[in-house]
Amino acid sequence: MLWIDTHAHLYGKEFNQDRPGMITRALEMGVHKLLLPNIDSHSIEGMLALEEAYPGKCYAMMGLHPCYVDEQVETQMALVREWLAKRSFIAVGEIGLDFYWDKTHAALQHQVFREQLQLSKQYQLPVVIHSRESTRQCIDEVRSLQDGSLSGVFHCFSGTLEEAREVIDLGFYLGIGGVVTFKKSGLDKIVEQVDLQHIILETDAPYLAPVPYRGKRNESAYIPLIGQTVANVKNLKIEEVAAITTSNALKLFKSI
Repeated sequence: MLWIDTHAHLYGKEFNQDRPGMITRALEMGVHKLLLPNIDSHSIEGMLALEEAYPGKCYAMMGLHPCYVDEQVETQMALVREWLAKRSFIAVGEIGLDFYWDKTHAALQHQVFREQLQLSKQYQLPVVIHSRESTRQCIDEVRSLQDGSLSGVFHCFSGTLEEAREVIDLGFYLGIGGVVTFKKSGLDKIVEQVDLQHIILETDAPYLAPVPYRGKRNESAYIPLIGQTVANVKNLKIEEVAAITTSNALKLFKSI
C-alpha cells in the first residue's frame, strides 16, 4: 500500500534529533510522499533542505501561515512572492485564517488570505487552507474568488457536515488527520457521510498524533493508523482507503 502525507512540518525543531530515522520510518510504512507546508520566512531554509535531501519524496509549498500575520506582514509576503516567482512549488500553503489564538490582526489575515488565493490563481497552484475557528470565514473567502480556477484542501478540517458539503461543492478536498481517531471529536461522523473521493490524508506532524500516540509527537509513519480509522468508519478495506486517498492527493497536487 502506498500513502501520501499531504501535510507535515518535518523541518520543525521537534525532529532535530532523529529526522532521518523519522523519514525512513515513514517510507518503510509506505508513506512515499511527504508534503511540506511553509509557515513563514524562518521555515523556508529547513523545508527546502529536506526537499533537496529527499528528491521525489519531500515536496515544498510556499505561503504565509495566518498565525504569523502581523505588522511585518509586507516583508513576509514580499518573500512569498519572490519565491513563487523564482522556482516551482507544489502548492500555495499553508494559508488561511486562525481565530483561535488571537483576533488582533483579523482584518489583515483576511487581506493576506485573499492575496495568496490570487497568487494561487496566478501560478495555477492548489491552496492548502488553515481554518482554525474560522471554517465559515474561509469558505466565504474561497467562494468569493472561486471562478473554477481555485483548487485545494481545507487542511485539518474541523467544520460541520454542512460546511464539509460546501467545501466539496467548491471543488475542494477535506484534509483528514489524527483527530478522526479521537473518540469525542465528531469528525468520524462527518467522514462517515462524505464520499472518500473528497478526502485526502495528513498528519500535521509534529501535532495532533492519532490514537494510540495522542499527546505525543506526531510523525508521517502514522498515516496508516489514520487510514485504518477511516476504513473502519466507512466499512471499507484499508487497501481501498490507501488507493483512493493517494489518487486524490495526486489529482490535487499535480506536480508531485
